[in-house]
Amino acid sequence: MKRATGRLAIACALTLAFGSLMALATPAAAGLLDQVRQRGQLLCGANPGLAGFGVPDDSGRWTGFDVDYCRAIAAAIFGDPEKVKFVPLVAKDRFTALQTGEIDVLVRNTTWTMARDTALGATFAAINFYDGQGFMTRRSLGLKSALELNGASICVQQGTTHELNLADYFRSHDMKYEIVSFGSAAETIRAYDAGRCDAFTSDSSALYAERLRLTSPDDHVVLPEIISREPFGLAVRKGDPQWFDVVRWVGFGLVAAEDAGVTQANAVEKAQSSDPELRRMLGTEGRMGEAMGLRPDWLLQAVKAVGNYGEIYDRHFGKASRLQIPRGLNRLWRDGGLMYAPPIR
Repeated sequence: MKRATGRLAIACALTLAFGSLMALATPAAAGLLDQVRQRGQLLCGANPGLAGFGVPDDSGRWTGFDVDYCRAIAAAIFGDPEKVKFVPLVAKDRFTALQTGEIDVLVRNTTWTMARDTALGATFAAINFYDGQGFMTRRSLGLKSALELNGASICVQQGTTHELNLADYFRSHDMKYEIVSFGSAAETIRAYDAGRCDAFTSDSSALYAERLRLTSPDDHVVLPEIISREPFGLAVRKGDPQWFDVVRWVGFGLVAAEDAGVTQANAVEKAQSSDPELRRMLGTEGRMGEAMGLRPDWLLQAVKAVGNYGEIYDRHFGKASRLQIPRGLNRLWRDGGLMYAPPIR
């Protein structure tokens, strides 16, 4: 027994030594931040057709809430928000694109769930939008509540959290329904508009956005129930802590900027303030970006490019948009919402 134990110890020691030599002989793989810099652009997975979140305009230029996050990350890395390529993804393909390296970051109105965070090779870095699933139906049906949908046919997009939420909601209320599912959001809303189902279910924000695409938007009503929690997050591949930090802190930084009163218009001026917190945040003093591999003014560059969180929200969902979606849970913590950033210090 002692002899076997001794041999095992020698074998383990040799294995460790060989592994150490191999590690010295093999160059370390470049992290994703270095790869992005060498490539000269960020590859960002985006929604190709959801008003408010992401959509190319008539000239091919991408606009939207998530799109601005991609530009903020590019600005933090390169000092140039235009060094980003948007990769259009339908819901069912988004995690495959992340796993295979087709994209560097997924910013596509994607709900952070346990299964997605543990089983799909993804890690969620930060929440950028709090939402919940709801229902839209025709005003002519006279429905006032989702509890009146017993026996209804429901249009839903494949590859989303909406399918399971739908099943859970109807099961918990002992209701029956017929599911009518499609591979893309465009197909799903077209089918609903054509009368192939009684109701359409999606995130509440998407219901407001998709209603604008219907033949007669005023003929449709969003029912009051919210049946799920849908925290949308920024997702990266597992295994690269530096890249995770970059994406996480750009997300936090946009919220911190709003909380500190730093806007797209005044960011440069605020960087020259005597306030030590602002000076650290905007890179005038200290080296807060160094541990992530970023320049000291990484957040200044991001806010100069797209504005702070509130400005981004207002531009695409709030008073400056067609959607007019109240901020609700997406207000800052001090205004009764859930948006809160750890201190940059």
